[in-house]
Amino acid sequence: MPPLVSVVVVNFNGKKFLDRCLSSLARQTFRDFEVILVENGSSDGSADFVRVRYPSVILVETGKNLGFAGGTNAGIRMAQGKFIFTLNNDTIADPCMLEEIIRPMQADPAVGMCGAKMTFPDGRINSTAICLSRSGAAWDRSMGEPDRGQYDTPEDVFGPCAGAALYRRAMLDDVGLFDEDFFLFMEDVDLAFRGRLAGWGCRYVPTARVVHIHGGTAGFKSDLSIYYGNRNLVWYVVKNFPSRTLLLSSPWIFGRQCAILPYYLLCGRGRAIIRAIVSMIKGLPAMIRKRRDIKHRIPAGEIEKWILCWSHASKP
Repeated sequence: MPPLVSVVVVNFNGKKFLDRCLSSLARQTFRDFEVILVENGSSDGSADFVRVRYPSVILVETGKNLGFAGGTNAGIRMAQGKFIFTLNNDTIADPCMLEEIIRPMQADPAVGMCGAKMTFPDGRINSTAICLSRSGAAWDRSMGEPDRGQYDTPEDVFGPCAGAALYRRAMLDDVGLFDEDFFLFMEDVDLAFRGRLAGWGCRYVPTARVVHIHGGTAGFKSDLSIYYGNRNLVWYVVKNFPSRTLLLSSPWIFGRQCAILPYYLLCGRGRAIIRAIVSMIKGLPAMIRKRRDIKHRIPAGEIEKWILCWSHASKP
């Protein structure tokens, strides 16, 4: 029998994280799962380490860095599970994590996505869901807040952070996998948007817990994150915002774009943001074409309730 859950871990030069990540999966109380590690062209001996220390892990070697989107898709295509759990390599999963996060999926066939509660090693919150602004800015809800139990209630959310998220294969078959043009960052926002527009639900599962060493692979606030994050932000908006939503949000979107260039120039990151803007503009025609393939099964108002004004957004 194929496993119920396929855990997909993408790795790029993250050997130093793998023992903690994979050993935490080996300790899961839920046992009906497989682990697929996508080796994204590392040069640090990650593949040999996994072969020796974790021979039961299915190793997929891409031969080059396909980014999080392409690497995860390579793992999904090899997966046999009815559910796909995506997990960052710089994480440590609680022993009950898989057992807890699968419950909403099994209880309700309309749930297409579930998100775990992610915390930093010092106990502060990393992510409890994806939040959106009219400007297109997307962020992890409650990032940096002390964990006082304020997010310990299961609830509907817009979408999960793909660093620790469960996806129903039927949803992925319906709306497609991660968009590989995004490469890195915002690919989970794009996928959540497509899932939501197609009518799939998302649940936050606070009892499914993961410790995340944030930015362990890509680097937090690096030129890499500035480039892909700002480029892909506009791409997902142009690709996914319903026409009415896009029109109503245009002042916020335009205002943000006017502000980011001087902001990053003053921060000494001018080269990264200029590259992002140039690449973003070049890619807009492709994103506009992709709008035709988005499935809209719910009215724009159902999506707009998740999109916050800046004045109501706790984290920009």
